[in-house]
Amino acid sequence: MKKIVIFASGSGTNMQRIVEYFTGRGFVDVQKLYCNRQDAYVLERAKQLDIPAVIFGKDDFYHTDLILNSLKALSPDLIVLAGFLWKVPEKIIQAFPRKIINIHPALLPKYGGKGMYGEHVHRAVIESGDVESGVTVHYVNENYDEGNVIMQAKCAIQRGDTPETLAQKIHTLEYDYFPVAIEQLLTS
Repeated sequence: MKKIVIFASGSGTNMQRIVEYFTGRGFVDVQKLYCNRQDAYVLERAKQLDIPAVIFGKDDFYHTDLILNSLKALSPDLIVLAGFLWKVPEKIIQAFPRKIINIHPALLPKYGGKGMYGEHVHRAVIESGDVESGVTVHYVNENYDEGNVIMQAKCAIQRGDTPETLAQKIHTLEYDYFPVAIEQLLTS
């Protein structure tokens, strides 16, 4: 049985999609959700899906070994960032080399880096005049959105698309491709 943990900060639709994708497949166990916001709806989704959750603050994450030790105790095969907005501390990256992945709502290396998430990304893509966007699944390293690309999926940008309509297209790509990328990594 392959073990994964998920880090999320928001509503949790990607976390839910990942759990549902692997339910009944018999080879992946989503062991725990780590969340850095007490008011994030992902916590409610985790409760509904019977996934135990850990809520932590900046001090726990950056200035203690609480999260690192928790992860080491679980010994996950993969750590999945699914809408998690904080930079992962170097000590966690070093403890889990090539075992931490993220999904970014654009075609990296374009539109990545600190502050480039959600609507900020979609607005920048549309304002640039690009004719396509997409998602990038990548390994996490010490810099925002600079880890090696694992896979990308694209969608066309139509005349009249807004950050909101582009976000809908990107969410569809995330739901379709993120679980598949996880499965490929765990079975290769």
